[in-house]
Amino acid sequence: MLKKLKLQAGTYPSSDENLEIELSPVTVFIGPNNSGKSQALIEIEGWIANGETELLNVISNLEFERLTREQVYEKMLDRIKIAPSKGFTPYSNDYFLIGKYGKNNQIYLPDLINTALSPNKENFKNSQLAKVLSYFTTRLDGYSRLSLVNSQNAGDLQGDPIDSFSKLFKDQVLMSKVRDVIYGAFRKYLVIDPTSLGNLRLRLSEEEPKDSLDKSLTEEAIAFHKNAILVENASDGVKAFIGIIIALIAGESDFILVDEPEAFLHPTLSYKLGKEITSILNNDKRLFVATHSADFLMGCVQSNVGINIVRLTYGTQGATARILTQDKLKPLMQNPLLRSIGVFNALFYNAVVVTEADADRAFYQEINERLLKEKDPRGIEGCLFLNAQNKQTVWDIVKPL
Repeated sequence: MLKKLKLQAGTYPSSDENLEIELSPVTVFIGPNNSGKSQALIEIEGWIANGETELLNVISNLEFERLTREQVYEKMLDRIKIAPSKGFTPYSNDYFLIGKYGKNNQIYLPDLINTALSPNKENFKNSQLAKVLSYFTTRLDGYSRLSLVNSQNAGDLQGDPIDSFSKLFKDQVLMSKVRDVIYGAFRKYLVIDPTSLGNLRLRLSEEEPKDSLDKSLTEEAIAFHKNAILVENASDGVKAFIGIIIALIAGESDFILVDEPEAFLHPTLSYKLGKEITSILNNDKRLFVATHSADFLMGCVQSNVGINIVRLTYGTQGATARILTQDKLKPLMQNPLLRSIGVFNALFYNAVVVTEADADRAFYQEINERLLKEKDPRGIEGCLFLNAQNKQTVWDIVKPL
């Protein structure tokens, strides 16, 4: 549904041509601190879910696929339509009742269809289309990803799912996908515990649940869940990882925005998360990520899914935006020398100094730190020092950077 993204900046601060990219399933924003990565997510979410298309600092334009009336129903309205309650009277026949998880709205169809036929920047502003797309948009920050694993209301399990837990509880295929990813990360089986009547809780079990034991209410099932770890009581890293995976696999959002997915995770888990979330997406979804983690980025690049890596910078001379392709980044990761010295970390700094030996690196880094401490203008803020191990390999590092 979302085709292109255009930014306010280009390759150089004074560039007249701003960066425009054809969107693939995954777009990762990287760069130094205060470069606009998180702001990019805020502006994309505001545009899609609220029709806020003005006063933007990072994003210039979003180009959407034009939809026919039939496609509006097929891709959106049929997925969130709800039956009116007894005694409900719509404003008129031009209104359509939609809702999900207790959030209900009446949509004015003529406005929705007109915007979908020509979804440009002006039409999108405060439109009915943005109101509809808000149902398919999820933004995960530090707090929200942790709360995703808290117990949820079970509702009527004979009816339609009312949240992600009830959906996973009823859909064994989806649950298996989530469970496989979680087991690969923690060597424990994710189960949904229904023994707190009226609520569903997530647990991690050492024992694999067989014959739908985790879904029953027998004494054996109660003992099984009692011996499993309640995810709500697990570490923030475990909760964050599980929350993001559930949101991507069980969630119904077409637009997912994740700010600093590596928060609370150690490097190995950050790498695995990057690899997993880029692998489980399909071409119908759009994932936007802002990260400071070279490990997470390495995981993303390792997958064979289409990915855009956008490097943002912002300084006294202005902003820049550059596209980094997978084919150019993979050699950085596959070269043992570059991998061992952490060259991927350079993508998150303002400047890099490459020295011949580690003793040189330590020396010049110390000089730079003392200059910065004394507020000497010769010091370089946000600079990474790398050693090439010998004179011959200096260019092997400098050239790709």
